[in-house]
Amino acid sequence: MNRKTILYIAASADGYIAKPGDNLDFLNAVAQEGEDYGYGAFYDQIDTVIMGKRTYDWVMEQVSEFPHQGKETYVLTREKLDPIGTIQFYSGNLSELVSRLKTRTGKHIFVDGGAQTVHRFLEDGLLDEVIISYIPVLLGEGIRLFQGRVAEQKLELVSSKNYTSGLVQLHYRVVC
Repeated sequence: MNRKTILYIAASADGYIAKPGDNLDFLNAVAQEGEDYGYGAFYDQIDTVIMGKRTYDWVMEQVSEFPHQGKETYVLTREKLDPIGTIQFYSGNLSELVSRLKTRTGKHIFVDGGAQTVHRFLEDGLLDEVIISYIPVLLGEGIRLFQGRVAEQKLELVSSKNYTSGLVQLHYRVVC
């Protein structure tokens, strides 16, 4: 299997991944008992996670145990920090990291945010697939999923799925 870097993320209909103050309560609008919107199946296909330090810090403020246990994880940071279990704090060249990971045998690589990390992947042309779950709400402000300018990248629709909650999930392959 060729390893792919896959962004899997939720956003408001107007493109925000968080409200001001890193508030994610808008995601509750689509919370339904027993519905994970394909996350479980996606998660089974990955063995590596890449996320930004700000996202990592936010997650660790919310939970008592890191949620990606058993997955090799790289946290992008400018700081030199010691590893914690399977978590590596990475301050090197992102393209080199992705290239190295793709040469290894394994499952796919989950790009878990946040917006600055997504921007870096887009800037360097490092995303293979993009899966965005759009939540049926307009936030008007907050943290935009796509920040700043990046080179044009064409997307090919792999699938689209709508749910009774109003969530619409778009899965694209980056073609250039």
